[in-house]
Amino acid sequence: MDTTQLALLALLAGVIIGGSVSAVIVTSLRARDRARVETSLAIPEGVREVLHGMDDAAVVIDASFTVLAASAPAAPFHFVEGRSVPADELRGVARAARGATGAATETIRLRRGAPPAEPRLVIVRATRISPRLTLLVLRDITERERVEQMRRDFVANTSHELKTPVGAVSLLAEAIESAADDPPQVRIFAARLTAEANRLALLTSRIMNLSRLQSSEDLTEERDVSIDEVVAASLDAHAIQADSAGVEVVRGGTRGLYVRGDAQVLSEAVGNLIANAIAYSPQGSSVGVGVKLVDGVVEIAVTDRGIGIAEGEQDRVFERFYRADPARARRTGGSGLGLSIVKHAVQRHGGEVRLWSRPGRGSTFTIRLPGTAAPVERAAPKRGRKKKRVAATEEPRPLPVNGESV
Repeated sequence: MDTTQLALLALLAGVIIGGSVSAVIVTSLRARDRARVETSLAIPEGVREVLHGMDDAAVVIDASFTVLAASAPAAPFHFVEGRSVPADELRGVARAARGATGAATETIRLRRGAPPAEPRLVIVRATRISPRLTLLVLRDITERERVEQMRRDFVANTSHELKTPVGAVSLLAEAIESAADDPPQVRIFAARLTAEANRLALLTSRIMNLSRLQSSEDLTEERDVSIDEVVAASLDAHAIQADSAGVEVVRGGTRGLYVRGDAQVLSEAVGNLIANAIAYSPQGSSVGVGVKLVDGVVEIAVTDRGIGIAEGEQDRVFERFYRADPARARRTGGSGLGLSIVKHAVQRHGGEVRLWSRPGRGSTFTIRLPGTAAPVERAAPKRGRKKKRVAATEEPRPLPVNGESV
């Protein structure tokens, strides 16, 4: 056999092999397309459109737990068409639905997004829509459960906090009745009874204020508020507390700044920070209140040289009824609501509260609020009596902020 014949045989073999490979590829592609058509036909008409319009994560899976169709919100839970269901718990719910005449529901935790995303609490409802197909609908209830837990904690904490002054009032009333023939003792018990009644009234008032701030209602008296007036009202309200504690309060920084909001709510927020700073500062020290404007944001910083807050507790100081130093807070009559009121009051004004603290070195709480331009009447007041008349009409009504610490 010569070289020409060998070449022809090799060419023929190549053609045969190439044709066979091509036939296999074409067959595979046709089988894949046929499977896609069968899968598409297996899903009832209109199901895909319904899934695409859903706000909840929803998928249709087959008997092998393969995702055939998915809504857009299902993507963060790692549902991908053509792939298997990512979690064994979901497969268990699907099996339960297939074995039942109706639907199966279960609450599980699924990771939403890539690590280190925390698992989310999800209600999964599985419904059989055909002998081969099952519909899974996932509803994220993490935030709802968190709010419900907060409500339960709030009710439990409030009940606990109210028991102390209520029990004290009851005992003191009995003591007064027993000491009816001893006027000096009656006066002592009456004074303590008044103090406990005031403490109960304060706690009730703060609970109501916090509830109001957490509600969806708008601010009642929103207007241009002078930060100078807010700080001055807060300092005046706590002057007696500062004198009694032997703490000097110093005010500094920029003047003439304004924000948009409710003067009473802001006065209470700043006043709570000043009250805390005084209560947690040693005698003979000072508390600083500074104001400045940074990139259009008004910052009100209250700094003390007190005991400070440990790093592990700084994320919790704004929680309701939380006390970094319970013993000291009890001695000063604190309710544990002051900083929570500050946080929600500032958030209602579109701002935030920042904390810097080191144990033994003190703490700085900074309220940051969107600044606004000074009113025209304030920016360019006219001379004479009219100037005084305008100033008087715009004087805010200061909120009587108490001097209790958190």
